[in-house]
Amino acid sequence: MAASALPSFLPAFVLSYAPEIPFREPVTVEKKKSFPQQKSGLHPRNRHRSRYDFPALITSCPALQPFVKPNAWGDVSVDFADPAAVKMLNRALLQHYYGIEHWDIPADYLCPPIPGRADYIHHLADLLATSNGGEIPRGKGVAILDVGVGANCIYPIIGQREYGWRFTGSETDAISLGAAKMIVAMNPTLKNTVRLRQQKQSAFIFNGIIGVADRFDATLCNPPFHGSEQEARASTRRKLHKLGKGEVADKPVQNFGGKNNELWCEGGEEAFVRKMVEESVSKAQNCLWFTSLISKNTTLPAIYYALKQAGAEEVRTIEMAQGQKISRFVAWTFHNAAQQADWAAERWQ
Repeated sequence: MAASALPSFLPAFVLSYAPEIPFREPVTVEKKKSFPQQKSGLHPRNRHRSRYDFPALITSCPALQPFVKPNAWGDVSVDFADPAAVKMLNRALLQHYYGIEHWDIPADYLCPPIPGRADYIHHLADLLATSNGGEIPRGKGVAILDVGVGANCIYPIIGQREYGWRFTGSETDAISLGAAKMIVAMNPTLKNTVRLRQQKQSAFIFNGIIGVADRFDATLCNPPFHGSEQEARASTRRKLHKLGKGEVADKPVQNFGGKNNELWCEGGEEAFVRKMVEESVSKAQNCLWFTSLISKNTTLPAIYYALKQAGAEEVRTIEMAQGQKISRFVAWTFHNAAQQADWAAERWQ
């Protein structure tokens, strides 16, 4: 075929072409993402700094295998928008890293991401070390109160495994309490180190839980962050959208679960933590450090003001990071440096 007879869509410099070989649209192949081998920002002692070792997790928990599949970037993972997959991943992590053979939670109850929960425990250990000459107190002599232990019992599991601490978990929800009791009863390492108490008056946090003779070295809490059910749903929709799920239903399924009392309360986290600060005043001699997670940076000024009004001796804000996500917990004590040293000498030496 002469150049003058070329089809009009071909440039003039093309001298010939084979009509039996059709032209095809270029295929775009999505390159495999390069993932860092370690998760940035997590505490140096956090067991979850490295990427999930799915072959090892499946060996520890074979039931995880059906949930592990290649994703859009050619990497293997679980679908974090699928509550069943998230729950099974948690079960595998707890079995592989913390020796928990039996762990289950009721449908729709909070199934928290374990790496972030572990970070809270490790930073709490560092906080206690500041009252103990830089040494982390370990063993059953250290007593921690988990406010709102939940059905998952995550903080006691991690704290007991990492530092040998004793835990008391408080809970208002009877179903959550029953599930946590089952976890404790079915795992020998937890039987003698974790006790659970029901908070029968939902208007209170420490009152009715911390007795006159009780001594706790620290409290921890993952408060209900949202101020309404609608706010909690909107947050879930945003999370699912980030996971690539596009448009979601008006009542989306929580990928990490969560009942209303776990996700929201009137006034949100600000009202909850301010109530905690208020009640901590009368429990000042029962506890060395009070702490609570704070989700929203905008909540901090109100909490600082409440702590100033309460007469806290020392207030600290400890930031934690997981990738681009920044979280924090606020810690306060009514004991000065000398009193903290006396507390440590009496209880931890």
